[in-house]
Amino acid sequence: MPGSRLNADLWITEYITPYDVYHHGVTRVLAYARTEFQEMQIVECGTYGKALVLDGKWQSCTGDEFLYHEPLVHPACVNHGHPERVLVLGGGEGATVREALKWRTVKRVVMVDIDGQVVEACRQHLPEMHQGAFEDPRTELVIGDALDCLDDSAGEWDVIVSDLSDPIEEGPSFKLFTREYFAKCKRALKPGGYLVVQAGPTSPVEMAMHVRLVNTLGAVFGNVASYSSYVPTYAAPWGYALASDNPIDHRPDPARIDALLADQTTSQFRMFDGITLLGMLQTPKHIREAIQAETEVYTLVAPPKFFGKGVATEKGE
Repeated sequence: MPGSRLNADLWITEYITPYDVYHHGVTRVLAYARTEFQEMQIVECGTYGKALVLDGKWQSCTGDEFLYHEPLVHPACVNHGHPERVLVLGGGEGATVREALKWRTVKRVVMVDIDGQVVEACRQHLPEMHQGAFEDPRTELVIGDALDCLDDSAGEWDVIVSDLSDPIEEGPSFKLFTREYFAKCKRALKPGGYLVVQAGPTSPVEMAMHVRLVNTLGAVFGNVASYSSYVPTYAAPWGYALASDNPIDHRPDPARIDALLADQTTSQFRMFDGITLLGMLQTPKHIREAIQAETEVYTLVAPPKFFGKGVATEKGE
């Protein structure tokens, strides 16, 4: 590569589209396993610190994970206003639980992840992400199937955070982005509760899944909001979908939000505040128009399938 200096001997190649790839240089592999459900790596990379990689897909990295996890959790909590019981589905790193615990109102957080090996590896190797959240007395960890947990908890949760890995066909979560799954989430919410879903990239060439997920949620809930946050290690703006039968404030007053956060949270945010929330909720025109025109609904018969898996190669291969 003329004019460039490559310092890594191991590279994880993540396939974005059939024509585009993203290379992450790895300096050290901290953990590796082929679990019952997926291939897992925890690695150190040259620029963004430590990362969790599942089935070759970059999940989060210590250098910029706050740009993913803060937008994932707090818009739902803000719209609720006084969340006490939070259910996290997925979220193996523990960072999603960490964010929920920033709310002083929260009395209980249950995290359900199907892959105990991944959770244990994250507890050991990614303390920068969970920051002791697993040891907080308000936290309960369940290793199991998200669907089973939803079936057993009707009308129980103020906020549900669906922080599942991308729905690649070979992975464990592709059925959990469907109308049937979202209907189970709705039954598990208390009246006035909010569901938020990590909903895939929103760059123009990749946003089809996001648009259809928003449409699918709209088939179950009365109100849905699409919003995004740019995460550099994903090489794209990342989308979320917030859903409820209660109203969603698309133009919140930043001063009111800042006052709420000061009163109800520990205020330990790196990117999230009232102005950030207002900005995120101003969904760009091309995404709004695509959502308005979308007709497909994901179901168990026809679930979404995320493109590609990543591979690890040594320099020179």
